[in-house]
Amino acid sequence: MKRRLFVSGVTASALAAATAPANSSPRRIGMSDVERLQQRFAEVIASDHRHGGQLGIEQKAAALADSALALQESGNATLRVRSYLYGCAAAFRSSAMWAAIDGRRFDDAAVHMREAQALAEMAGDPAIKFRIWSHAGTMYRHMGRTAQALSANNVARGLHINRRDPLFASLGLARQMAIHGAAGDPTRTRRAYDEAQGAMDRADSGEYRPVWLNAFYDQAELDSLALSAYLSLHDYEKAEFHAHRCLVRLRPYMRRSKAITTTRLARAQLEQGALEPATNTAMSVSTDAATQHPRVALMLRDFGARLTEIAPRSTAAGTWTDYARTTWGAAA
Repeated sequence: MKRRLFVSGVTASALAAATAPANSSPRRIGMSDVERLQQRFAEVIASDHRHGGQLGIEQKAAALADSALALQESGNATLRVRSYLYGCAAAFRSSAMWAAIDGRRFDDAAVHMREAQALAEMAGDPAIKFRIWSHAGTMYRHMGRTAQALSANNVARGLHINRRDPLFASLGLARQMAIHGAAGDPTRTRRAYDEAQGAMDRADSGEYRPVWLNAFYDQAELDSLALSAYLSLHDYEKAEFHAHRCLVRLRPYMRRSKAITTTRLARAQLEQGALEPATNTAMSVSTDAATQHPRVALMLRDFGARLTEIAPRSTAAGTWTDYARTTWGAAA
């Protein structure tokens, strides 16, 4: 009930404006309204990096997308402002999509994706188009549909913004690398990593970029995607190398990313036979992430199952069983 009330409250002011009495003068929608929405978008991005995958984040972002669309109907605006409003709605929908992907709610993510794509077309914003199609590639990769993942990511990479800004090109290549890893192609994985690194090195740090890109894509994220790719390829030594590089460079507020990277590092250590270090690494993941982030919780359970498979009578397995009982209330 509290969640429904909260989500309903997000759009209250915009809906009130949209349903104003017919005899009242229509209000003027301007850039100040757009700026308020953009500030709310920055808040959604910050919440995602702290928590990630939560249903509440998805619902809040979807409600804010509806709020942006309600503003379209609440008064007069220039074409420029209307394009910005559609861009805001598309951005919020893309965040709802990402939260659903991160939470393993793929059917919901696909619904958000279709709505975000339509809104992005009306906005004519290449940056948000890139974000949506790049997220689509990630969604299909997590679903194990690598052919669709490559096709979706290629749409993102084909946008002109990749030629204008090497940082966009780098992100597209980095996500392509993760898809090649999931597809079991080491040659293309290595090539994509080299190209992504080269594009990042060419990027101008002083160029204006959207808040969502500035908030997460840097050397740490490139190494995180390399870690994912090399885990998929069972190259655990390289995976561990990129995990350590990522953790050193992660910005402090990237709590969700830290939990995911630490969990993947534990798996890379485990597969190299370092049972105790791997178990200690896995148990260092914050309890909040271990219990509340769907992707982290699933990876930790997979870690426990693999540890039990490799060394069921080891001290590390016993330690993990105690940890799992304390964390989840049962062996995991």
